[in-house]
Amino acid sequence: MRKITLTLVLILLLVQSLFSHLILQENTAISTTSQFDTGDTAWMLVATALVLLMTPGLGFFYGGMVGKKNVISTMMQSFMAMVIVTVLWVVIAFGLSFGPSLGGIIGNPAGYVFFQNVSVLTSWPLAPTIPFLLFALFQAKFAIITPALVTGAFAERIRFWAYLLFMVLFILFIYTPLAHCTWHPDGLLFQLGVLDFAGGTVVHMSAGWAALAGAIFLGKRRTPNTSPARITYVLLGTGLLWFGWFGFNAGSAMGANGIAVQALGTTTVAAAAASMAWVFLDKIWGHKPSAMGACIGSVVGLVAITPAAGYVSIPHAIFIGIFSSWVSNVMVSKFPKGKIDDALDVFSCHGVGGMTGMLLTGVFASKQVNPAVVDQGLIFGETTLFLHQLVALIGASVFAFTASWILFFVVNKITPLRVSQEKEELGLDLTQHGEFL
Repeated sequence: MRKITLTLVLILLLVQSLFSHLILQENTAISTTSQFDTGDTAWMLVATALVLLMTPGLGFFYGGMVGKKNVISTMMQSFMAMVIVTVLWVVIAFGLSFGPSLGGIIGNPAGYVFFQNVSVLTSWPLAPTIPFLLFALFQAKFAIITPALVTGAFAERIRFWAYLLFMVLFILFIYTPLAHCTWHPDGLLFQLGVLDFAGGTVVHMSAGWAALAGAIFLGKRRTPNTSPARITYVLLGTGLLWFGWFGFNAGSAMGANGIAVQALGTTTVAAAAASMAWVFLDKIWGHKPSAMGACIGSVVGLVAITPAAGYVSIPHAIFIGIFSSWVSNVMVSKFPKGKIDDALDVFSCHGVGGMTGMLLTGVFASKQVNPAVVDQGLIFGETTLFLHQLVALIGASVFAFTASWILFFVVNKITPLRVSQEKEELGLDLTQHGEFL
């Protein structure tokens, strides 16, 4: 594994040396006439920081749910996503996501290798009032949290180095084509008219389906019914996630404008409504109202409103929160845990929540809320958008699950994915990192 890592580093350095002279020459020809809005720039700086905060928040959220002997390893997996994906994004992944389109499927990264030509003097066509570099850094935070979301499915049983390799491959072969198809002006789904305001397809569905593939591939834990280590960590993580999600959704307006305010409003009420619905549903099912349930419900609401945040009204956002909470609650209850060990219900919450949000975007998207909406939702008597959302959902789901399964298979051939039975019983904190609470 170390030899593979060193080889990859040498290859990256070679690529940089080959491309740097040519790219630097091109950079001198970039137009410097872009006029930036200081208010938009200031807001997007804050939003970028808020989205990054979500990943350590996720670490607390997941870390509190696992057993005590796996808290550090679970949180470490989220932290390493910030480390590895940041470098990978700068080196090549940004270009694969937002470089010139190759058939609407993937970007040509040549012009953006090592962030060459990603300037503070130019702008992205769909974010003309902020520097291009700021747009690229904002998008990096979305890439960071996506593979971190997947870790909840195979918690307490994956080898650390195998996880790092999977994360790199996931970004290169799953995240970047989905981001390009959905958010690049020449992307296949973008051209089809699919609406995904802040990552229902790109982030949550891809993570959810990858989580399901990972849970199936790695198999069940030896002791799947461990007690959560720290419910207080879950509460803290939820608060950080909710706070950071304002940058995630409202920041996707790419400016300090009315759409950002709308997205902040819909995010607020959807999360609150979903949390309320989860607690009430637990009561109906005969369970005690738990802090864990309230936290999971709010996150499901945040997931579901993500693709719709800048396209729907406040009342419709409340419905999205309640309905998605009900769907995920039922899914968690009915999920075949005896056969598939999705440790932290990533698929039921993020995958199903993301799919629910994508479909409901096709129901409630409104031109009155956002003039950029060409085809309105089903509730307004139009069917085109809903059908496009459904096509995107099916296509992205098949792609994300199949590709993730292949990547797990490939990684397992290179280095074993799962720790030994002895190490699993001792806990990953000690056996993978030599640390313990």
